[in-house]
Formats: sequence, structure tokens, C-alpha cells
Amino acid sequence: MGLSEEPPAGASEDGLEDQPEDGVLAQGGALEAFGDSAEARALLGGLRAVLGDRAAREGVLQRFRAIMDKYQEQPHLLDPHLEWMMNMLMDVVQDKTSPADLVHLAFKFLYIITKVRGHKTFLRLFPHEVADVCPVLDMVAYQNPKDHETWETRYMLLLWLSVICLIPFDFSRLDGNLLCQPGQMRMSIMDRILQIAQSYLVVSDKARDAAAVLVSKFITRPDVKQKVMADFLDWSLCTLARASFQTIEGVIAMDGTLQALAQIFKHGEREDCLPYAATVLECLDRCGLPDSSHTLLRKLGVKLVQRLGLTFLKPRVAKWRYQRGCRSLAANLQVCTQSQREPRVRTQAPDSEEGYDVPEEVELVTEQLLIGLKDKDTVVRWSAAKGIGRVAGRLPQELADDVVGSVLDCFSFQETDDAWHGGCLALAELGRRGLLLPPRLPDVVAVILKALTYEEKRGACSVGANVRDAACYVCWAFARAYEPQELKPFVAEISSALVVATVFDRNVNCRRAASAAFQESVGRQGTFPHGIDILTTADYFAVGNRSNCFLVISSFIAGFPEYTRPMIDHLLTVKTSHWDGVIRELSAKALCNLVRWAPEYSATQVLPRLLSMTRSPDLHARHGAVLACAEVAHSLCALAVQQNRPVADYLDETAVQGLKQIHQQLCDRQLYRGLGGELMRQAVCVLIEKLSHSKMPFRGDAVIDGWQWLINDTLRHLHHVSSHSRQQIKEAAVSALAALCSEYYTEGPGEADRDRAAHEGLVTRCLAELQSPEEMTRCGFSLALGALPGFLLRGRLQQVLAGLGAVTHISPENVSFAESRRDALKAIARVCRTVGARAEGAPDEAVCRENVAPIYRTLLACLRDYTTDSRGDVGAWVREAAMTSLMDLTLLLGRDQPELIEAPICQQVMCCLAQQASEKIDHFRAHAARVFMTLLHAAGPAGPTVPHVPHRGELEKLFPRSDVASVNWVAPSQAFPRIARLLGLPTYRYHVLLGLAVSVGGLTESTVRHSTQSLFAHMKGIRNDPQALESFGEVLLQVFEDNLLNYRVSVPLLRMLDQMLAHGCFDVLTAQEDHPFCVKLLALCKAEIHKSKDVQKLRSSVAVFCGMVPFPGDVRRKVLLQLLLLLCHPFPVIRKTTASQVYEMLLTYGDTVGADVLDEVMAVLSGTAWDEELHLVRAQRNHLCDLLGVPRPQLVPKVTNCTPRPRLHQGHRGPSPCRAHRRLRRAEVLSCSPEQPGPARPVGPLGGRALHPQAPGQPVLRAASTDRLCQRQVPSAGRKGFCAPVALPPRPPPTRGVSRVFCGASAPRTDPLLGGWPAVQPLQLLHVGPLATSRTRSSPGAPSPHRVSGACGSVH
Repeated sequence: MGLSEEPPAGASEDGLEDQPEDGVLAQGGALEAFGDSAEARALLGGLRAVLGDRAAREGVLQRFRAIMDKYQEQPHLLDPHLEWMMNMLMDVVQDKTSPADLVHLAFKFLYIITKVRGHKTFLRLFPHEVADVCPVLDMVAYQNPKDHETWETRYMLLLWLSVICLIPFDFSRLDGNLLCQPGQMRMSIMDRILQIAQSYLVVSDKARDAAAVLVSKFITRPDVKQKVMADFLDWSLCTLARASFQTIEGVIAMDGTLQALAQIFKHGEREDCLPYAATVLECLDRCGLPDSSHTLLRKLGVKLVQRLGLTFLKPRVAKWRYQRGCRSLAANLQVCTQSQREPRVRTQAPDSEEGYDVPEEVELVTEQLLIGLKDKDTVVRWSAAKGIGRVAGRLPQELADDVVGSVLDCFSFQETDDAWHGGCLALAELGRRGLLLPPRLPDVVAVILKALTYEEKRGACSVGANVRDAACYVCWAFARAYEPQELKPFVAEISSALVVATVFDRNVNCRRAASAAFQESVGRQGTFPHGIDILTTADYFAVGNRSNCFLVISSFIAGFPEYTRPMIDHLLTVKTSHWDGVIRELSAKALCNLVRWAPEYSATQVLPRLLSMTRSPDLHARHGAVLACAEVAHSLCALAVQQNRPVADYLDETAVQGLKQIHQQLCDRQLYRGLGGELMRQAVCVLIEKLSHSKMPFRGDAVIDGWQWLINDTLRHLHHVSSHSRQQIKEAAVSALAALCSEYYTEGPGEADRDRAAHEGLVTRCLAELQSPEEMTRCGFSLALGALPGFLLRGRLQQVLAGLGAVTHISPENVSFAESRRDALKAIARVCRTVGARAEGAPDEAVCRENVAPIYRTLLACLRDYTTDSRGDVGAWVREAAMTSLMDLTLLLGRDQPELIEAPICQQVMCCLAQQASEKIDHFRAHAARVFMTLLHAAGPAGPTVPHVPHRGELEKLFPRSDVASVNWVAPSQAFPRIARLLGLPTYRYHVLLGLAVSVGGLTESTVRHSTQSLFAHMKGIRNDPQALESFGEVLLQVFEDNLLNYRVSVPLLRMLDQMLAHGCFDVLTAQEDHPFCVKLLALCKAEIHKSKDVQKLRSSVAVFCGMVPFPGDVRRKVLLQLLLLLCHPFPVIRKTTASQVYEMLLTYGDTVGADVLDEVMAVLSGTAWDEELHLVRAQRNHLCDLLGVPRPQLVPKVTNCTPRPRLHQGHRGPSPCRAHRRLRRAEVLSCSPEQPGPARPVGPLGGRALHPQAPGQPVLRAASTDRLCQRQVPSAGRKGFCAPVALPPRPPPTRGVSRVFCGASAPRTDPLLGGWPAVQPLQLLHVGPLATSRTRSSPGAPSPHRVSGACGSVH
């Protein structure tokens, strides 16, 4: 139960939750009035206009709903406007000419208003005159209860009818003559209403709730209760008896009936309901609702039970209750004024309880309510708690005290968290109502203090947050209910407990609840020490951040002596052994901060207890104790240094020895193994780091070797650590190694000790581990090398940099080791910072002229790491680390040795950063932009830090220093317009265009939109400048050529080219025939899709080909040829896509085709089913070739990759050919016509040059050729295993009607089994377009004829 859900204190017992406190206004929102009044009036006035348009009607409803929803938190702002809204809608409803749909629409609007303001307030505005009874009854009778579209109408009509039932006239006077025809009688109004109410109590929609309200108003009328109350109760009990909560229908019936009974016993007179109360209670007990799985039924059962209990007891105000002040602020102030004049003496009037008989049924009611306090659902427990408070208020003092005792029994550790939560809610209710007398406060405060820290582990989480929240609610209620002198004995305990919950609770709601309870206690009681100072720091918003509470607010509050020890004790006893590892770590750090407020207590009490906890069998307690020991010892040592006192003043010999023995004890007990070993390794690494920083006197001790072994073993076996804790353990081990080496491996500042050889072995071991086959091992020792102090690196710097550089190289074995490459880059930058830069220094001592270039080459090479695996773009981690390392190294050199930064290197760095800043991943784009800006604007007293930045002047104008902080580089809308400005600088154009190609052709909608807009904005500026456009085109083609067949770039680049061509970015170049730009672009596109089976790439290329059609000259014919070849692609989807886009292209560029054939071409494209079989569409494609004047492609057999295998004897057929040999792969080539024989004209990608000339006398390959081709080894080629296609003379077909296919090893140069045919010069079989395939025979499981599989095929 949160504090925001509690009812105000001091209200009357029956309407407590409904009455606001006098003089208090809701301040939850920022609205001050109903500012949408004019729009709401316009919407309501236009209902008739939108009735016929369903879309407009839904839009008006949606808009009105949005307006009303804004006032859900402040519905009282609608009160001045409810009347006119009601009148406008009721005019529509009561107008007899209004169509039914308009009436339903009006009721929908009425329901929206009711939902926001609540039906109790809105109902009073309904017309409720005698003349409205029959029309409303008739409207209800006309409704269809099964129409799910009009449930709002039925709901509002039943509520309207419930208001009409309050008219002060007997319903029988409205009936008139019930005899309408001889022998027939009309139903009376009373019977009609009762029938309607009973029928709607068992429906499945919200009208059931309105029917319960109607029953409560109707049955309790004076003229109705005498006639039908008994019958209705009998019907209700029968319905409950017949229904079962095991079925949906039973649940619905029980829900409506229970609501109606609860409303009747709430609003009915006690004298009228008392005769039936026992019977209803008995029937309710037989229903067994506590066993139901339906929360709502259990809640209604508890609600009805408490109403029955109030019926059994006479309504009265207990004179024995505790009272504090009045509900009126003016009355309270008057009382305070009088108390200043004369002391007030509290007197308690005697309670006249003689002769007061408590019915036996009250015991059953109380028992049911106490059971409800332990229910599994909060709403049931909250209803039971309110019932406990209401019933106890009518009991005698002795019996009420028994109820309090029963509630306190809920706070047993044998009970569940549900019982604790319900008990807290009940205590809060009893306290708010004054039913918890001061003598009971010691017992109550004791259990509440336990509840404030209640938490139980359940599996991987815990329960108890609701208990702690409810305990804060109890403290809040007590602060309002009791005088300060009553709570004065408990102020210290309550204030300390609330402070602890405010800053140290794991749950944010509990921290805020505790803060609110503390604030209420400070304001109402005025006895909490330093209350105002604490509240100004630990307010509602400040306690929202857990780390801020543990590390900042707690340190401030601990400065007040009253809270120091309670906070330290809570951390020591509860939080250091908490089940959540984050809480244990924060608790250890918080203890470190609190030590300075109680150093003696920490040294003499806290640290010894922590040392004993390190031997605990509980893993969590042991882990938290080791962390806390490290932090407390470090804080005590730092405090001793700060105060110029010996460390022994705080850490005696026993404590030092205890700290030293922690590692050996854990090692002896083998607690570094298993899952628990992960936690202990991390904790002991933190301990090593803190003790090293504390300069513990362990130099030369054996414990140092033990610590070193632990660090090495942890880094070596990181791959055995679970993935969620791997990073934390790795960082802890590296930090421990750095601190250990800096403190215990030197004699003086910066000097190695005498055992230099042993410590140099540390570097050697780290370098050796960099060759490990485990990625995590490489990660750990890479970071370890980066963390080593300078004296261990000097003299070995070249080896360290070479070893780390080798880790960053990508090889087939470590291509997925992105994390190791990332950590190696981090280590390189850290090593450079450690050893520093000296231009003329030795390469083994510092960064100098000899080694700076290799370092930059390594870092820049990693910016090209785009490795992807199942985790996604893991290369982005490497690129991010490379950018950070480049920034660190460049700034280091710029500050210390700027002459080491050469102009080419600086240009590469800035260009690569610009490329990364224009790519598609938001996070890494922003990081690159920030690094770019940092290097650009870095400056020292002598000027810019980084020299040789290309176009520095232009860059500073394009990116002023204010952009560094003001621009959100993560947002594409802000990043791309600025990055695209670099396209105007020649040095950056290539790299920015490369990055933009990936973004413009990407998939993320916002990235594509803003990057495209930025690119087109630049193109618009150079569109009319042929020289600038040609320069841009050359760079664009260079990007394409450099990334040919690179899927990451080429496919997005094709998409970008498609958009640029479609938007006419290169229209200026169409004035020249066969412009070099389009010629080269065509060649690159052909090369990109050569033998490609990637559908996305082929689709994108089709769009680019269509965009190139406007370019005049021979290039247009070649483009059309490519499109026509794609019309017979093996993939049906490519054929359909090509036909569709060619059709759209001809619609756009109709002048590129002759007007006499345009219509026929369009008809063929649109009328052909291009997803049919190839042999069916090939004829239509050839017809298009004739129409467009493009030579028809012809089918020829493709060179096979098989080698003939000789037969062993005449009857032996050899092994069966492989599946690949059973294919016939055909290639479409442009060959000479039969009338003009000659060699085939080479047409192929990049000019189609033949690698080998055709041998004289060899036949020209055609589709009908029976030439047999095989793949043979050609020894004269000079390379072992080099295979070239060999043409063989024609041969008659075999007798069985199939060609013989040979598979096997390469044959010698002359093969006697082949008739001694010599190996002739190989042919280069040139083809254009995708391959077509056909099968020579049908076989089960054979692949589709549209798919080419295998490396070779048979030729017929």
C-alpha cells in the first residue's frame, strides 16, 4: 500500500475514503482550469454533422477522450463545466427525432465524462423528474444486452435510472390502471425496474456495475423495501448458491450479486437489513470465496462481510478512542491558541458499555476479515484492513483491544509477507481512527521497526517491498494521529529507521515512502532531530537515485550524531549480506564514506565483525564482508594519513593480520572455485587494490605472491566466468594488478626493486598469454599490460606494443575476437599515456619518432573493422575503442610533442573520424563526432593542440565551438545536416561519402530520411555546376570501385545511387553522349552483380539500371540489354521486379524508346506473367529485344568443372556421377549470327576482356552444340592444380541416349582413353547476365531448375 493510496485521516467511518480533507486541494497536476472548454463545446455541438461519417465520428470520439484524459488527476476542474456538457448531450438524447446512432454516440460522450469525474458526482446532473421515469424505462427496454457496440448506452441508462429511483413519490402512483385488456395486466413500474436490474446483474459488460448501483438505490426505497426486498435477497442468495466460481458464467453472476448485496447493506437502513444479515452471512460463508482464484470475488466477499458486521453492530462513535485535534484547520488553530493561554488536560469520558450486547456473528465477521488480511492480493488486504478499522470502531474497548492483538499476531516470522503487509495496513487504519490506544504503542512500534527492514529471499529475487512501504504508511499515519508526547519515547527509533529506509532501501518506492513519512513526522510532530536539514537533502526527487542515496545523501545524514551509528549498524548487519550484489557493493562504499564520522567505532567494532564474517559459510555474507573490509580499511588508512596519525591508531596488528589472511583462508577452503568463486575473486581483487593503495606493510611477504597468482589465474581463466560478471571481474583484476605493481614492486617512486628479473617475467607472461586461443584471456592480459606502471614497461615498450598490435590483427582464427581487439586498443592508448612521449627518445622507453607511425597504423587499421557475427556489428566495439585511443594519443602528442604528429597522419585521423561520424549507428556516430570536435577545438596556451588539421579554418566555421556542447550528435536530425557540410571539402569528401552511402542506403527510417535530405541538400548546391558535379561523381565512383563486392557498402551504395538518379542529381551529365561517369557506373554495376544470387543486390541494381536509361548514347543500349537479361533471371522475383521497374521507367522516360513501339513494349511488360517458367517468358523477352533494337541473348552450354575419368573395362560404367554433374548449366552470351561466323564478341563486366584467346579451328559454342567440355589440368599453366576449360571435338551420342560424364582426378596432358586428344588452349567463356539452368533428368529431391548448385555440370 503506497502513501498515495491512503484515505485521509479523521473522516467518518462509512465515508472515510470518499471525503477529502477540508481546505486541502489536489496538487498532483499543473493544470489550473478546464482550458479545453471551447474545443469540447465545439465537439459536442458537431455530433450531428459527423454522424454519417464513421471515420470522422471516431476522430471526434478520440479527440474528446484525449481532452478528458488530461484531467484524470484533477477531475474537479471539470465541475463548473459539467452542467452545460450534460445539457448539450441530454438535448440529443431526449430529442425524439434523433436517430438511434446519434443517441448511442451521445451516451459514449457521457460515459467518457463519467469515467473521468466519477459517477457519484456526475449522476446528480441527470434529469430526475417523474416525467422521466417511463421514457428511461422504455429506452432501457429497447436495448440489446448482447450488442457489444452500445454498452456505454446501457451503462449510462442504468445510472440514469438509479437517479430517477430517488424521486420522493410512490411508484404505485405512477402505474395508473394496470389492466390494459380483459384478462391482461401491464407490469408495474416497480416490477419493470426490478426485472431490468436482475437481468443486468448477470451480464458480462460494465452495465453490471451500474445495475448494482441501481439495485442499491431502488431496493432501499421505503415503498420498495417492504414489498420486494425479501424477494430480491432470496433471489440473490439463490443465485449465489447456484453459481460456481469455477465457470465464467458463475463468476459473472457472483460478481454482480455480491456488488448488489454490498451496496444494499451499505446504503440500506440497519433496521431493514438486520433481519436478513445472518442469513446472508451464512450463505456467504458456504460459498467459500476465500478459496476462489478470482481477486474481484474475494474483494467483494470481504467488502460484503464488513458491511454485514457493521449491520450487526449499532452505529456509534467509540468514546474510548484516542483523539487528536479536529479536521478543521481553523478549529485546530483555535485549540492551539487556547492551549497557549492555559494548559489542556486530556480527559476520557466513561464509555457506557453496560448492556451492550455484541452478536455472535461479529466473531465470524472478524475472523473472515483477519483471513482477508492474509490474502495474496493487495486490494483484498486493503479492503479487509478498512473493514477491521470500521468494525473495531463499533466494538467495546476490550473487544477492540482483542482485535488489535489478533492483528499483531500477523507479524510472526512464521507468517508470509502477505500477512505482514495486511497487518501493517490494519494497524495504519486503527491508528488513523484513534482505535490504537497509547498503551499499545510499544508493541506496535516494535513490529513496525521490523517491518521497515522486512525482506525475504525468494529464488532469484526477494519479497517484502510492499511490507516496507506499508510500514512507512503506518509511520505516516501515526504522525498524524498522535500527539508529540505520545510518540516521544519512540522518536529516536522511528526517525533512525525512517532515515535508514530513505537512503538504504533497495526499492525506490520504499525510499520515497519513507521520505514522505519522515517529512510528515517532522511537520506534525516536530520532534525528529535535524528534520528540516535532512528533508532539504533527502527529498522526493533526490532519493530516486539509489547510488546518490547510498554514496551522497547517507554521508550527509551521517554527519548528525543521532543517525551515524544506526546507519552503520544497518549496513553492517543487513546490507553487507544482502542477496543483491549491487547492494553489497554500494553498502561497502557507503561504509567507506561513513567511517570518517565514527572512526573509533569502525575500527573497534565494525572491522572485527567484518573480519569474522569473511569466514561465513554464506556466500553473500562472505562476499559483502570482504568488500566492506577493503573499503573500511582503506578509509581508516586515508583518515590516519589525513590526520597525520599512525595507521596503527586505527588498525592494530590483529586487524592487519586478519586482512592479510583473507586470501589464504579462501584459498585453503577452495572458495575460489565454482560460481561462488566468481564473487570471491572479484571481492579479493578489490581487497588487493584497496590494501595496496593503503600501503599495508606487506612488502616482501608471501601474500604478495599469492595475490599475484590470484590475479594471473583470474585473467587466464576469464572464459570460465559467467558472461554477466566477466567484465566486472576483469576490471577488478586489472585494477588490482596496477595497484599491486605500483606499491609492492618498487623501492622508491618510479624505481624497480632488486628483483627486477622476476618482475620482468610478469611482462613476459602477459605477452605470452596474448597468444592464447581464448579470447577472454587475451582481453584480460591486454588490459593487464595497459595497467602496468611505467618502470615495468620501459625497456620492453617495443615488445609490448608489438604484442598488443598483433592482437588487433584479424586472421581467420580470431575473426570473431572483437572484444580482445577492443581491449588491446585500450591498452595501447593506456601504455602510451603511461610511458609518455619524447620525440628523440628511445623506442623502448617512450613514444618517439620511430614507433609513433606503427602505433597510428594499428589504430587506423582498426577503424576498418566491420566484423559481424550473431551478436551484430561487433566491429563497432573495436572502432569505438580505436577512436578513443586515437583521441588520447593525439592529444598526448599534441600537448607534449606536437612535432610527432605528421600532416598525412593527422589527415588520415580526421578523415576516418569524419567517415565514422557519418555512418548509421547512432551511438558510434555520436562518439566519432565528439572525438572529431575534441581534436578540432583542443587548444593550449600556445594555440591549437593538434597540428596539421586539414581545412582547419573552414572546419571551425562549419563547426563552431558551441556545437561541441549544444548539438545532440545521437539525433540524426541534428548530426547529418552538419556532417554533410564536409562534402564541400575535397579532403573529407571521399570518407564522408563512404559513410553516407551506408546511412542513406540503410534500413532505419530516421537515419535514412535525415541522411538523404542532407545529401540532396548538398547535391542541390552543385547540381548546376558541371565541374563540381563531375568531381563529385569521380569520388562516388571511386568509392564504388574500392568497395566492389563488399556487401556492407555496395548494396547501400546501390540504393543511394538509385535515389540520386531518381531525383535527377546527375541530369546535367545527360547532355553528353556516353559520359564517362555513366559508362564507368554501368561497368561497376555489372561487375557487382556478376554471378550474384543476392536478391537485395539484384533488386537494387535493377533500380540503378532503370535510372541510367536517360543517359544517351551506346550506354543506353547496354543498360537496356542488362535489363532484358534480368527479365530471364532464374529467380522469379527478380524477373517480376525488373518488369515492374522497367514499366515505371518507360512511363517516366517514354522518350527514350520509339513512339511507334512504346505501346507494344508496355503491353508486353504488363501482360506477361514474368514469374512463369523460363521457357515461357523467354519468348516475350526476345520479342522485347526485337522491339527495342537489342540483340537477342542466346543460350550456350557452360564450361563444366569436371574431369573425365577413364573406364576400367568395356562393361564398367564407373561411379555414378555427382549431383552437380547431373545439371546442365547454361549461360546467356551474345554470339555472332549464323550468317557471319566468327568468334563470339566479348561482352562482360569491365569491358569483357578474354583472358585466353580462342584457338583456331575450334567450333563456336551455340545452344544446339553437342560439344563436350570438361575441366582438365593444364601443366603448362605453371601452377599446380590450375584447371582451365578445354574444348573437345564433337562426338556421337552414346547408345543409351545420354552423354557419358566422367568424374575424377585431373587427366594428363594427353589422355589415351580420350583418343589421344591433346590439351588445347583454354577458352574464356564469356557471358552476360545471370545463369539459366535446366535439369537433364528428374530425380527425387532434385533442386529447382531455378537454382544452380554444385561447381560443375554435364553438357548434352
